[in-house]
Amino acid sequence: MEYLEFELPIKELEEQLQKCKVIGEESDVDVTQTCKQIEKKLKETRKEIYKNLTAWQRVQLSRHPDRPYTLDYIRAICGSSFLELHGDRNFKDDKAMIGGLGKIGDQSFMFIGQQKGYNTKTRQYRNFGMANPEGYRKALRLMKSAEKFGIPVVTILDTPGAYPGLEAEERGQGEAIARNILEMTRLKVPIITVIIGEGASGGALGIGVGDKVLMLENTWYSVISPESCSSILWRSWEYKEQAAEALKLTANDMKKLKLVDDIIKEPLGGAHRNREKAFELVSDAIVNSYGEFKNLSPKELVDQRMEKYSNMGVFKG
Repeated sequence: MEYLEFELPIKELEEQLQKCKVIGEESDVDVTQTCKQIEKKLKETRKEIYKNLTAWQRVQLSRHPDRPYTLDYIRAICGSSFLELHGDRNFKDDKAMIGGLGKIGDQSFMFIGQQKGYNTKTRQYRNFGMANPEGYRKALRLMKSAEKFGIPVVTILDTPGAYPGLEAEERGQGEAIARNILEMTRLKVPIITVIIGEGASGGALGIGVGDKVLMLENTWYSVISPESCSSILWRSWEYKEQAAEALKLTANDMKKLKLVDDIIKEPLGGAHRNREKAFELVSDAIVNSYGEFKNLSPKELVDQRMEKYSNMGVFKG
């Protein structure tokens, strides 16, 4: 298990507890009371640290290398029922954007999301979760297929942004994202969006229009990353913590601004600390959200979605 800088007090206590247990096992010394004291201190420290996380610390947690990614959630939620679908029928199959059909219980869903890699090789293979235009066109193709057969769509966001390379721009990156946003606003099936990690820029928005938008507790959603914001405003990455606070990018900030609908609580310490619990919470949130929209007619669904997004950013004096 990797520890972030602000988690080091937890690491020290966990190491102390482990040493204490080893001493008890390898000698006749009774260390029960000492272990209990360390466990109590560990529990209090965890609560104290995770209760007062700054915006930048939540950004760090959202990027934790042990954090589950899109395919982890889909495979855990759907099991063997998940069938991955490939290609945009135009250029090629984008490995940073995955999608396919899967079931939760008896209900079929079309799952679409960005996928990151676990090591150097898979990160390159997945292009660090940064989709090209063909990724967004594949996503749109799958959404249109879901609409044709009346299957609800679940989009899972976890990207540092759309790929900014020259070849992506040449193939129409901006147009692909804009087209997705337009088409998603008028899709005639329920769309449930879950932000499981980084929700950065147009890369996230390209599959981020939903009837219900949910954010995991330790994720972020913003037009720009704190580092990029810092480099633009201060010509240096050193002010990324200040930028994170100013951007109001945490789940609580997004909920207050009414840009997302609900926050999914994570296990203490983050989704990577208890993956099974995180999978269960996300699965329940998807099912409950679908229950709110499944009885609406296509017209009611689209009208409600359009009204929701039209009201964003509107303030009455």
